[in-house]
Amino acid sequence: MTIAKGMLGSAVLLAALSLPLQAAEPVKVGSKIDTEGALLGNIILQVLESHGVKTVNKVQLGTTPVVRGAITSGELDIYPEYTGNGAFFFKDENDPAWKNAKAGYEKVKKLDAEQNKLVWLTPAPANNTWTIAVRKDVAEKGKLTSLADLSRYLKEKGDFKLAASAEFIERPDALPAFEKAYDFKLDQAQLLSLAGGDTAVTIKAAAQQTSGVNAAMAYGTDGPVAALGLQTLDRSKRRTADLRSDPGRA
Repeated sequence: MTIAKGMLGSAVLLAALSLPLQAAEPVKVGSKIDTEGALLGNIILQVLESHGVKTVNKVQLGTTPVVRGAITSGELDIYPEYTGNGAFFFKDENDPAWKNAKAGYEKVKKLDAEQNKLVWLTPAPANNTWTIAVRKDVAEKGKLTSLADLSRYLKEKGDFKLAASAEFIERPDALPAFEKAYDFKLDQAQLLSLAGGDTAVTIKAAAQQTSGVNAAMAYGTDGPVAALGLQTLDRSKRRTADLRSDPGRA
């Protein structure tokens, strides 16, 4: 996993210091349902509690729409989010700002402050954008190193089945963006939709060939990809948003 832990720690510490150290009400801390969300959510919990702030643990609350709805409704006070998801939140996928770390952060920070009174804190530097990983045996047999290679492989009727979340399959800035950029289309028989958004589950499904799966939705920083015998496919065309983790709060 390529992530600058020092910078990530600074972002979470800032979240704690920006809150009253002796808040009248406990701070409701949430996260998405995936492994990375749980890790970041628990870091936030520990930082707050180490500064004497009472908390309510709502880590792994749900998928992106669930957690987003929770913070905008007041059910949550703070949770880690990806800056590039602003494209999804504000239905603005075509703005090139989302493919630039700084521009995307500044845009979502401004929009959420103006429209929802939400504060985005300093983001971590790691770009944790979506990618597709394939089993190494499939990659070697099909000569796959990039999404452009995958497009060629699919047109040659190569065997392919992707494990992914419904969010990845349906969101315009996720799989549909890959399909449009690289000129391919997966049918229902080539997809295994799994509940939640945990890439640990999709990667494991590909590694174990669950229901014929040989590829997985993954994040750019996923360590288990190589460990479980998969490899990510390079993307020469940037179509999905730049995803920097940031502890936003109400």
